[in-house]
Amino acid sequence: MACVAQPRRRRERLVSHHRVLLRGLVEPEPSPEPEAGPGPVPTAVGQESSGPYPAGKFLDRLRDTHAAVRAQVEQGLSLREVARRLGLGRNTVRKYARAASPEAMLHGQWQDRTSKLDRYRPYLEQRIAEGCTNLSILHRELQERRARCAYSTLRDYVHPLRPGRRPAASRPPMARPPSPREATRWIMSHPDHLRDDDRLRLKTLLARSPELTATTAHVRTFATLMTNREGERLRGWIADVCADQQCGLASFAAGLITDLDAVVFGMSTEWSSGPVEGRVNDLKALKRSMFGRAKLPLLRKRLLLIAASRRP
Repeated sequence: MACVAQPRRRRERLVSHHRVLLRGLVEPEPSPEPEAGPGPVPTAVGQESSGPYPAGKFLDRLRDTHAAVRAQVEQGLSLREVARRLGLGRNTVRKYARAASPEAMLHGQWQDRTSKLDRYRPYLEQRIAEGCTNLSILHRELQERRARCAYSTLRDYVHPLRPGRRPAASRPPMARPPSPREATRWIMSHPDHLRDDDRLRLKTLLARSPELTATTAHVRTFATLMTNREGERLRGWIADVCADQQCGLASFAAGLITDLDAVVFGMSTEWSSGPVEGRVNDLKALKRSMFGRAKLPLLRKRLLLIAASRRP
């Protein structure tokens, strides 16, 4: 297992250096073509919006995500699969799926509440219509009128009053790019055991990185040697890895050389130290289960009973 875990950790560190390539694997879904018609008309100063909630990027993103979640749930997909496709948490997907409409998820500042600045709204609308949109000036003028409000409160209150504020263009939620650990799993897995989409993304990633391409080739060759017990080919594999400066497996190959005879023997025969390691693991588990206070006679009896119960 150490021969497999060590290159996995090295591959994960190597893939981490290619995070930019991983982000490039995420392709945004094409947005639907807008229908022909008149463009959006900016809200005039003092004109109330058509709905009870102010328009903005947050509300647009909320509606887009709600529509995407409900569409996939209605197709019969599970919450786990929807969360994986959209890059959201399962609890978040559950909230969107249970909400009948996006407005049902709005709370707090999105509710129609009164504000201490409502009495100054006509004055603010007049100053904004005159072209004064500087918050510092408006805040100072309100203080001269003995209005007690924080700068952040005025900023949030004035934001929907400004002319020409158009809602941001609706964008579909972006999928989460694969992590270095996921890309490492693609490299370490047998190609036949990968899903079609993972196989396609791995092919795209390798086409963009010669270094990862060389690494994948050496890793799969090493896996073939272990699976087919072809330990006699290990020396040739080590020579190829040391000669290849792009794969990043030179340190792993150098570690195999320090105990090469044992590694070749272990990869050539069907004998394994797995049973011995299993007994050692049983003994450690017994000691932990008894808080390290059991003496040798009791540990010996319990260990022998476990070994006898596992015999075929």
